[in-house]
Amino acid sequence: MKKLFFPLTSLFFFSLLISCNNKKLTEVVEVPLPTAQEKVTIGFPDDVKANPGSFLLDKLPYSYDALAPTISPLTLEVHYSKHYLSYTNNLNEAIAGTEYENMSIEEILAKLDVNDMELRNNAGGFYNHSLYWKSMAPNAGGTPKDTIAAAINRDFGSFKDFKTAFIQEATQQFGSAWVWLIVDKAGKLKITSSQNQDNPLMRNAAVPGTPILALDLWEHAYYLGYQYRRRTYIDSFFNVINWEKVDENYRNAFLRKY
Repeated sequence: MKKLFFPLTSLFFFSLLISCNNKKLTEVVEVPLPTAQEKVTIGFPDDVKANPGSFLLDKLPYSYDALAPTISPLTLEVHYSKHYLSYTNNLNEAIAGTEYENMSIEEILAKLDVNDMELRNNAGGFYNHSLYWKSMAPNAGGTPKDTIAAAINRDFGSFKDFKTAFIQEATQQFGSAWVWLIVDKAGKLKITSSQNQDNPLMRNAAVPGTPILALDLWEHAYYLGYQYRRRTYIDSFFNVINWEKVDENYRNAFLRKY
């Protein structure tokens, strides 16, 4: 039996057993490793600008890497600078020269014709993402405090029960969807969901109300980091929920109703 060895470099080796004239030879063959992936350059949120129009991009209140590992830097950059930017530009184009041009986004969502799919999808995409960015923060998560904590205990029994119900609502969604925590017309907190870029402010909402927390379940929100592990993304969302902002959203929504 004869062994042939090659110099050790940045390669890996496997043994090849060869039979020749009833003699067995073991040869160590070097095989190049796959070349390193091309480096991806991550930019800065402040460099992203929408085209001139009624609506500007909501400023991302943290860097692209601030929510890692829950949201990967590349995921957040693509989501913010490509998807969100497109919804903003398309919304501005759709409302240019129309009655909606000088309305707030909330007024547009409440009044739009749900059969106008271009306006419905882009107005929803702009609003939904704007709330989603604000629903998260670095060094956040944990349990809520102050007013929103009391409201959650009142309407769900406990934070644990709320979390269970929210995750259940999210995991039962199929395809592109959003999950919401809203303040309904009676001032109570409710969990609901919507497909595509719809939201509870639209006239076709199954459960109408004012959203104060948003979870994006479109694949572009998580796939680069989680692939098929959507449930892991849903669970990880609770590590970055900005409860201070949710509390502020709740108090503002409640005050507007009463």
